[in-house]
Amino acid sequence: MTAPDNCPHLRDAPWLRPGPLAQLLAVLDRDGEQARVVGGAVRNALLEQPIGDIDVATTARPQEVIRRAEQAGFKAVPTGIEHGTVMVVVERAPFEVTTLREDIETFGRKATVRFGRDWKADAERRDFTINALSASRDGAVHDYVDGLADLRARRVRFIGDPQTRIREDYLRILRFFRFQATYGSGPPDAAGLAAAVVLRAGLDRLSRERVRTELLKLLSGPHVVPTLAVMAETGILGSVLGGVPLLASFANVTKVEAAAGLAPDPIRRLGALNVLVAEDAERLHQRLRLANAEYDRLASMAERWWAIDPGRGEQVARALLYRIGPDQFVDRVLLAWARSEAGAADAAWRDLASLPNRWIAPRFPLRAADFLRRGIPKGPALGTALEAAEEAWIAGDFPADDTTLAEIVEAAAR
Repeated sequence: MTAPDNCPHLRDAPWLRPGPLAQLLAVLDRDGEQARVVGGAVRNALLEQPIGDIDVATTARPQEVIRRAEQAGFKAVPTGIEHGTVMVVVERAPFEVTTLREDIETFGRKATVRFGRDWKADAERRDFTINALSASRDGAVHDYVDGLADLRARRVRFIGDPQTRIREDYLRILRFFRFQATYGSGPPDAAGLAAAVVLRAGLDRLSRERVRTELLKLLSGPHVVPTLAVMAETGILGSVLGGVPLLASFANVTKVEAAAGLAPDPIRRLGALNVLVAEDAERLHQRLRLANAEYDRLASMAERWWAIDPGRGEQVARALLYRIGPDQFVDRVLLAWARSEAGAADAAWRDLASLPNRWIAPRFPLRAADFLRRGIPKGPALGTALEAAEEAWIAGDFPADDTTLAEIVEAAAR
């Protein structure tokens, strides 16, 4: 089947230019076999948005893909050969190449598949219409499920019956909202939303790692605020988080991020959405199987964020920045800003958030030797003196002159 006359043509797509992808398509798209770029790369190219990974579909069987790739001098790795997937590396650029297929039986992430040569059948087994577009190496776009119309309308719609698609993999509930937050406009598709609500209990069957990955992607979407509002109204968001979502806090942190000139940060946004106290950070750590570094950020955000106020002066802010470091300082300031009565245009809060750009915390200049010379013996007394000296140095706004430092040592030694 060829592309309809009214389909757009990606004349400037990267796969038309000389390079690794063009080389791969030239090898696979010949001698009785076809190969096309599929999925997100086509969708984003049509939307003129950045393209991430580029996936390729082909009529060639996996062993034929491997044979052709190796014959051309490419590296072929059978990463999921039972489902028809081979990773082909061309000039260090990896491409996931998958043979056309049909699902014979599906159960969660597992499926019994049959390889085929039918591009329409392959498109119809995908999740959303906007993800089922394909493009041949001449730039022609192929659409079998009205994905182009949905892309123009910025509508995220399941292919076929939404409940059937979701039962194949319950993660598609979160993917539905993630794509709505990224590409959708207006209210979510009614049929898709109804199916997500009916089958939301299926989210409990998913691994925590998969839920974490999908949720963090969702939180960075450009239309995430209205999407989360719908998820909260339907009970889906509270079920995923295991706690009450703080929608106003989340909406405000997206505004203050922009005001501070910062890119969307999913962990910071997760904290704004669902962390008030330390117990919230621990719950999310366990529920979403967060990495330790991610948990540390949430735990830091929970610690006395309410005590931060630009009115307390920059010396107090420098002391906090010294103690917790620039990244956690920005997280905590933005959370406090988002939950304050100040708006996103508040200059004092913006200056406070930018402190790490203007001031680099110095290293504590005193060492154990400074106290040993004054007769403090090694052991607990030395540690106590060092701690007291550092506290005095911080309270004095990080003095560097020898006279003040000597006074700090003498006072701590006493």
